[in-house]
Amino acid sequence: MPVAKPAGPTSHDVVAVVRRALGGARTGHLGTLDPFADGVLVVVVGRATRLAQFAGGWPKAYEGALRLGVTTDSDDRTGTPVVTSGAWREVTADAVTAALARFRGTFAQRPPAFSAVKVGGERAYRRARRGEAVAPAARSVTVFALELTQFAPPDAGFRATVSGGTYLRSLARDVGEALGCGAHLAALTRTAVGPFTLAQAVAPEAVTAGDLRPADALVGDLPRRELSDAEREAVVHGRAVADTGRGTGDGGRVALFHGGELIAVAEAVAGQLKPSVVVADA
Repeated sequence: MPVAKPAGPTSHDVVAVVRRALGGARTGHLGTLDPFADGVLVVVVGRATRLAQFAGGWPKAYEGALRLGVTTDSDDRTGTPVVTSGAWREVTADAVTAALARFRGTFAQRPPAFSAVKVGGERAYRRARRGEAVAPAARSVTVFALELTQFAPPDAGFRATVSGGTYLRSLARDVGEALGCGAHLAALTRTAVGPFTLAQAVAPEAVTAGDLRPADALVGDLPRRELSDAEREAVVHGRAVADTGRGTGDGGRVALFHGGELIAVAEAVAGQLKPSVVVADA
């Protein structure tokens, strides 16, 4: 379900509030929002936590603002300023628009030093907090849309839709470098995660069991196969059923349903669908 994370608490804090509101049910989320950011945090509850892996690639939409002229060690407003430049005074709206255009598409992005990616087997932010020089390896990301929405120097508002794993802090840093004046991320609101929007989100403290969405929302992109009674019995006990041939090919994933209820996600292997994640009771 989409939860409206406020600015301030960590994503873990928000999940803890939801967990208490739901009586201690097992709870997780589909992608961290930095503490200073707000917006959609998709929370998964109970057995649906097993399905988080299938929604990890959902695109995410944001609205935010760059602060030109200052780089920080965290690439956002919470960090310590590293370099300050007055060159932002010469930057125009057209220049920002052109710089943003350079970062649309698929490219290699270097995560921030203060991030959860691992460097030498340890979280980068832990090394950075010790004062170590940290340079996480670049990884492929896709920026589907990126546009200037407001220009009020030294701030530049933007709207973006990006692939999972994209760091908006890194995007702000790199746009500032492209402009020759430096920049950091000054504000960020996540407006959508996959099919879930901020307009649908519920405040963490207001969550009730009635706000939970069906688990099959997490596997809506997968091919769907309806099971017979006998097949359902086999699948909930971890046994494979025949692949009816929907063009998935070996390694393809299929969502298995019975009577409209999601039973499991299976992997197609040698003409069979082998359950990899079972979410229904036996």
